[in-house]
Amino acid sequence: MTRTRILLSVLLAAALLSLASCAGGHSGEKYVFISTNVKIPYWQTASAGFYQSADELKVGYQFTGPDSYDANGERDELDRAIGAKPNGILISVADANVLQPSIDRAIAAGIPVITMDSDAPSSKRLFFIGTNNYQAGVEGGKRLAQELKGKGNVVVFAMPSQPNQTERLRGYKDALDSSPQIKIVQVIDMKGDSRITFDSTTQFLANDKKQHINAFVCLEALSGKEVAAVLSNNSIKDRVVIAMDTDPETLDWIKKGVISATIAQKPYTMAFVGLKMLDTVHHQNLPNLGADWKDNGFSPIPEFVDTGSEILDKSNVDAFESATKNLTRK
Repeated sequence: MTRTRILLSVLLAAALLSLASCAGGHSGEKYVFISTNVKIPYWQTASAGFYQSADELKVGYQFTGPDSYDANGERDELDRAIGAKPNGILISVADANVLQPSIDRAIAAGIPVITMDSDAPSSKRLFFIGTNNYQAGVEGGKRLAQELKGKGNVVVFAMPSQPNQTERLRGYKDALDSSPQIKIVQVIDMKGDSRITFDSTTQFLANDKKQHINAFVCLEALSGKEVAAVLSNNSIKDRVVIAMDTDPETLDWIKKGVISATIAQKPYTMAFVGLKMLDTVHHQNLPNLGADWKDNGFSPIPEFVDTGSEILDKSNVDAFESATKNLTRK
């Protein structure tokens, strides 16, 4: 009887040790999430997804990056992260030309890197997770053509150095091919500075008799509310505004009827899933992080993870805000 009890005790201890070992599989791990303009609502939503994922995995985490649109500052944060040797890095690329060398250096150092929201496709990053930006542009272009009834002059606000916005613009242009009377007359690089959008919109209105602008398209999160503010200040109600993302002020302008629609991405999902996938890659112990996985028919990792997007307007903005508030309370 005593022998049996001893044997059972040994087996139980072994089982508990095994469970403890499994539970501690993430012990000491740390993951870093890097972006720019980190204090704007879009990135605060993304950081919430990253933190929730880290909490579920019981891993260390850090969200960092410059407060403004600063590609060089983001590169410096990435270099610091590489020096700290985390178990993985999730990064939204402000400028692929600036960030690529550091991304490649991280991979060479054995640190998995996944790009999120904005890609560096020529780098050695493992894969991209985020919106199919070309398709988001196509959907935005279709909505624009519908709002303009097939005719009008359009100004676009963007940051052309970001690949995601280049893809969105390409989607808009392709969608407008079937509406030859809609013309994009100017693409303005707003350089991550909302004041440029505000001032440029004001100038366009001042020159309205020279060139009437019927619509403003915003390919990033900051410009939509600035365009709306200028139009509202001047009591102008006959222009179309297609915004990007779900800044609370953008949603308010939709409800007021100044912004026609916005394209909503899923930053929470991008960061939440991004960390889960980084953790999976870390535990896979891939023999060669720098391998050309894209052309490998038996690759253990994807090439692209599409987290989806949707168009918000007056018909569904209230439901979206309600869902967002419920998520924030959790």
